[in-house]
Amino acid sequence: MTRLPNFNAQDYQEKDIQFTYNENEYHFKVKVNPQVKTIFANYPVVDYGTYFNIPLSAATYGSLIPSLKEKIKRLSVKEGVDYLMHFTRYAFLFKPDEEVFGQEKDYPLNKHFYMKIATVRTGRVYFYLVKEIYDLPMIVVEYPKHVTIAVKFDKPYGNTITYNGIKYSICEPSSQREDLRIGEMLPSLRHTSFDVPYAYTPKNK
Repeated sequence: MTRLPNFNAQDYQEKDIQFTYNENEYHFKVKVNPQVKTIFANYPVVDYGTYFNIPLSAATYGSLIPSLKEKIKRLSVKEGVDYLMHFTRYAFLFKPDEEVFGQEKDYPLNKHFYMKIATVRTGRVYFYLVKEIYDLPMIVVEYPKHVTIAVKFDKPYGNTITYNGIKYSICEPSSQREDLRIGEMLPSLRHTSFDVPYAYTPKNK
């Protein structure tokens, strides 16, 4: 899917999004369309490269991307990527059960499957934002129970993953108990095997 349908303007709802970064509070008003859920309800299982590159609708893009660019225009690339990481993590996406429900939920099937799917969705949003705003090389890092993103900077930071001779810095976009920064990996994953199912290389690099 290379683009979404042209929805009617009246079908959109405005969602208030806010999060705190470096002790400053940021607010966004993003246009979302409930019909998108219907479109993807029966969307087939596809590879990471296909799924992570599905675009936003024109109205959602116009209400979010320019605002994000304005907020980070004075930041360095590293600071901006970190800002997007925290935006994805805390603004409106996946949170652990303990934060949402006060306790772990009872899942009808495999709990870890649902948690991994949540990190895939979070990773997709973060991947899209970094690609759209900075267009940096990235890899998808897949663990048995978790998916995260690693980004190539001019200079690597912290924990890196070497793929095809290139060092990528871990950027964890899903909400965790620790406030992980660029190059900081979840302690539970430090000795866990992983795969790299998708690598993104910008066309002009």
